[in-house]
Amino acid sequence: MDFDPRYYDHVAVNDNDIHNLVLSYLVHNCYKETVESFITCTGMKQTDDHLDDMEKRKRIFHFASEGNVLRALELTEELAPDLLEKNQDLHFDLLSLRFVELVSSRKCTEALEFAQTKLTPFGKVQKYVEKLEDFMALLAYEDPEKSPMFHLLSLEYRLRVADNLNRAILAHANKPSCTAMERLIQQITVVRQCLSQEHGKVTFSINFFCCCSEYIVYSCLIFASTSRRGKNGKESHYVFVFNFGHWRFIVSV
Repeated sequence: MDFDPRYYDHVAVNDNDIHNLVLSYLVHNCYKETVESFITCTGMKQTDDHLDDMEKRKRIFHFASEGNVLRALELTEELAPDLLEKNQDLHFDLLSLRFVELVSSRKCTEALEFAQTKLTPFGKVQKYVEKLEDFMALLAYEDPEKSPMFHLLSLEYRLRVADNLNRAILAHANKPSCTAMERLIQQITVVRQCLSQEHGKVTFSINFFCCCSEYIVYSCLIFASTSRRGKNGKESHYVFVFNFGHWRFIVSV
């Protein structure tokens, strides 16, 4: 099934809808400076408490993803009291990151003591038992990075936990835990699946949608340039370039 642009070129798209779509993504991911520039350019309104909230969530995300979990826990308790008490899965994941920090630093005795005081109580719940066994197994290896559980030490794992924490904080504040853009792509995917089931193979795809929509997204490509940690010990630096319609955003994190 081919989709001829003539079928939808006449459909008007409200600029405010596009602005809200982009703003939702930027706010969710705590790109505060970019949000401020975008608001200035578009004339949109954004309350100061939203900007303050973004700055706090950004700090929490970076602390969690960069290995300072204790600070992330402290700030989370300040911003979203009782969140971790109610969300035991997230609390376990954050505490496990702290355990991983200690193991990675070869502080095995301290890691064991931390596990006994903070993680052992989770062992009373069956769903945490296997996870606890995986984490504790790291102590058995002289080089845990080469163990079968090496993924628990990865940046990818820390980023996933940090992202879940960010989403949980938003939900705790009665805000959407995912961006409007995520929802849009999810809905497009479901529509495509339904069309495929009813009409057979459908050529419509996410890439097709992104390329053919005049206003919503010309491209949703992310180009990341990463400078590795240098000899001077400076942190890695990431630059992301986003193209949305006639807007271009350069985000540094």
